[in-house]
Amino acid sequence: MMIEFDHVTRLYGRVLGVNDICLALPPGAYGLLGPNGAGKSTFLHLITGQLKPTRGTVKVLGMNPRNNQQLFRRIGFCPSFEGMYAGISGLNWVVFLLEMQGLRPAQARKCAEECMERVGMTDAMTRPISSYSRGMRQRVKLAQAISHEPELLILDEPLSGLDPIGRSQMTNLLRDWIKSGKSLIIASHVLYEIEALTQSFLLISGGRLLASGTAEEVHELLNNVPMEIHIRANEPRQLAGMILAASLAESAKMGRTDSGDELLVVSTRSTTQLASAIPDWVRDSGIQIYEMKTADDSLQSLFNSLMKIHRGEL
Repeated sequence: MMIEFDHVTRLYGRVLGVNDICLALPPGAYGLLGPNGAGKSTFLHLITGQLKPTRGTVKVLGMNPRNNQQLFRRIGFCPSFEGMYAGISGLNWVVFLLEMQGLRPAQARKCAEECMERVGMTDAMTRPISSYSRGMRQRVKLAQAISHEPELLILDEPLSGLDPIGRSQMTNLLRDWIKSGKSLIIASHVLYEIEALTQSFLLISGGRLLASGTAEEVHELLNNVPMEIHIRANEPRQLAGMILAASLAESAKMGRTDSGDELLVVSTRSTTQLASAIPDWVRDSGIQIYEMKTADDSLQSLFNSLMKIHRGEL
């Protein structure tokens, strides 16, 4: 196994970071999904050996990650925080870290220049880090993580702060990384960022591993837990009647958007069936749909529902 958690719990005083996680992952690419504060960073810090489990055992590539220099040469880590020296250049920062890995100065500089080019920082790599935008600093962090060609790349919110072009470039870089046969774990609270890279997911909330599986299985979770959908239409009350008559919603009520337009708020466990039925109703009735979206795009509502399922409340 690439990563093994055996009943792992990490406590911060009386606060749970992660709670009794059992997990065995073979080599591959995985997305770690969860809302802010879910335990994603604690999970990653346990993998990288920065934290020691309060209970249980962690193994990465068959080894204990805690203070393991041999393992550190085989993994790359892009943290969510920025711990770089502001007064040196991005290039020199990557060179410095490579030399700490044991590379000679000339070899470290060559590798660093290649990686800075890969992340799109060629023109700015000799400028001081203090002059970089947040997106540029993210690129430097990714460059140092991949510079020694690790077997396993561990990324904590690596696309945060990047503009759309930067996100596209970094996504393509990570896709190439996966295609080369190397392993990757990427933490995010944005489903589509993960889905663009891998079809394997780990869902964590409240320090608990709630579910794992492929993208299709995650979407089934989305479809089978109660979800609130907001619909703007020219005849929202007529549409509400159709939805309730077809028994595709637990409730349908009227609300208002911030601009004052009428809004149909539907609570349903049958998202797939509802999405399939609405086009037929629109065609047959002449109802016009202006907008249809879930109430919370951050996945917070999904994880709240999964926690209720875990506690037996749903």
